[in-house]
Amino acid sequence: MNQSASTYRITDLAESERPRERLENKGANNLSNAELLAILLRVGVPGENAVQVGIRLLTTFGGLIGLHKASFSDLTSQHGIGAAKAAQLKAALELGHRMRDASPDERPAVHTPEDAAELVRYEMSALEQEELRVILLDTRNRVLGVETIYRGSLNSSQVRVGELFKTAIRRNSAAIIVVHNHPSGVPRSM
Repeated sequence: MNQSASTYRITDLAESERPRERLENKGANNLSNAELLAILLRVGVPGENAVQVGIRLLTTFGGLIGLHKASFSDLTSQHGIGAAKAAQLKAALELGHRMRDASPDERPAVHTPEDAAELVRYEMSALEQEELRVILLDTRNRVLGVETIYRGSLNSSQVRVGELFKTAIRRNSAAIIVVHNHPSGVPRSM
């Protein structure tokens, strides 16, 4: 079977269609997730260019959230992903997450349950055991912080009520929101 018929190298594309050049000329928001991954990966493997490797990773792990959830060894088990590329991917995902929290002057506000869920969804979706967290809010519902109160087992989490309020009192929080995850993916007790 001739693999070259179904694959192409990035250098086979017109320069204006290459991911790095498109990012430079059109901005990162105009690239697909696979193209952004290709820029991080830099090169492909025999039979797959970097974009195709990006597509394969996204398909294998179920998108960016799946890549975030994947362990380092899960990534390195993929053809063409060694320790260096796995580290680059994990670092880029973490930098993106940290960027959101980088500016204390632009603290997010929580006005709806979806706002609260969006605040913790990325990080908590990758957890393999239940955690109970408290979102601490000021008088204008701006986030002061998110504190992990308790780590439980795969399917349970118990905490003393006093633990919920201890951090809130110390941080002079005006309000709290209690959140927890379901590693099983089933949002109800069994």
